[in-house]
Amino acid sequence: MPIVTVQVTREGTAPDRSSVTPDEKVAIIAGVSQVMLDVLNKPLESTYVVIEEVELDNWGWGGLPTVQYRKKKAEGKG
Repeated sequence: MPIVTVQVTREGTAPDRSSVTPDEKVAIIAGVSQVMLDVLNKPLESTYVVIEEVELDNWGWGGLPTVQYRKKKAEGKG
């Protein structure tokens, strides 16, 4: 039985949203489950999908927290 964990940022998919919607989560679960069926022949009913929403201050890249990295990019410094 596969267990797949999907991490998404809690920013949502539009500037005015702060999280992933329930409908988007349904689509993520369905899509990931289908990939496991197509690639590994794992039945849908045996695949578990866990969605973890990560707060903005808990991730980063380029060696910086996300807010600082984006600010640096906006200023043309990176």
